[in-house]
Amino acid sequence: MKRSVIILALLMAPMATQLAAQVRPQAPQPQPQRPNDPLIIVDGQPVNQRPPGDPFSSYLFPPELIMQHQGEINLQDSQRATLQAAIQQAQTKFVDAQWKLSAEGEKLARLLQNTTVDETQVLEQVDRILALEREVKRAQMGLMVRIKNTLTPAQQAKLRELRGAE
Repeated sequence: MKRSVIILALLMAPMATQLAAQVRPQAPQPQPQRPNDPLIIVDGQPVNQRPPGDPFSSYLFPPELIMQHQGEINLQDSQRATLQAAIQQAQTKFVDAQWKLSAEGEKLARLLQNTTVDETQVLEQVDRILALEREVKRAQMGLMVRIKNTLTPAQQAKLRELRGAE
């Protein structure tokens, strides 16, 4: 029994770290667009990929794509300022959520360390973690929508074209 609890704790403890690391949506690890393309990492994040199987990626535009092609899409200074403000606001939320997720993950780990685990308490703690994860995903989607709404239809079409060429 004790061994089972330890194994469960070891499996659940990284959950907080994984949830906290979800500053960006994290489907399966992104792969290069084409098999021979290099994997480009900036600040620890891939910038030339789309997560495989992401059903919304064709409708939305990640900040990295816009930054890479801002000249090609004729991004205006006012648009750049709007995007930077939206990204900074979202990053503040993400960092706050990351701290909260880490703290809640520690609480879950402590609950799971006991020889006998209170299922109700554990599930309540998991609910708190999942609620925080939901907040992060909602903030991510909000950011992506604000980004899209900042771009003109012509800029969006150009980004789709550039994304398809990558």
